[in-house]
Amino acid sequence: MPKRSRAPKATIISLANQKGGVAKTTSVASLGAAFAELDKKVLLIDLDPQACLTFSLGVDPDAVETSINEVVLGRADMGEAVLATEDGVDLVPSTIDLAGAEAQLLPRPGREYVLAGALEDVVHDYDIILLDCSPTLGVLTLNALTASGGLIIPMPAEMLSHRGVGQLLDTVKDVRRILNKKLKVVGILATMYDGRSNHSREVLADVGERYGLDVLEPPIPRTVRFAEAPAVGRSILGSSRTSKGAQAYREVAAAVLERI
Repeated sequence: MPKRSRAPKATIISLANQKGGVAKTTSVASLGAAFAELDKKVLLIDLDPQACLTFSLGVDPDAVETSINEVVLGRADMGEAVLATEDGVDLVPSTIDLAGAEAQLLPRPGREYVLAGALEDVVHDYDIILLDCSPTLGVLTLNALTASGGLIIPMPAEMLSHRGVGQLLDTVKDVRRILNKKLKVVGILATMYDGRSNHSREVLADVGERYGLDVLEPPIPRTVRFAEAPAVGRSILGSSRTSKGAQAYREVAAAVLERI
């Protein structure tokens, strides 16, 4: 009998920015739902001990039995931690226990490759895997960048948000040189954008040139709908399907698919 071929490997994309409050988790949930609408099989992985992505998708972190913490510490396979969500994407949840994982990983040889190894358990089961990084440049974020083929940098259209992006890009250079030559910056995702503000428009015009990176289009508008979505355990595409924010993420998702 001919040998049965395995499904292609998923495209793995990290969303990272060590500055908090940049709509990173919102972007992971919303892009995941948008990819699912485009008939992609999607897995989201919450790498933040605050577990905001987990909560936002309707999962109580306190009730989780197997999380990404157990996976990176070698106590469970990735597939054992996967949960289905109402947004049509699968989720590997996080819990506060993950806060101690960095210290436990530090003395391990090859610690930056732990997540990449764990993903081999599921990488043939999905089209796209999105990694929601914590707002630090610690071991878990390095694991995410080492495992990923692409990086999206969410950044509010505000001048102070430039701070830290340069440091992240320095880290990306080191990761490419030492850990993962295939890592590509897909682009900067402008969030919390107010098209009526001269300041927002100026920042949007400046950011791509400043860092020599593409800015994904369209920018994500500032809207109260994003704050309302986690209360019902859905992304904005599930809670407010026709809103401008939902449509913007759909367009960004389509643009990302053309780049990866």
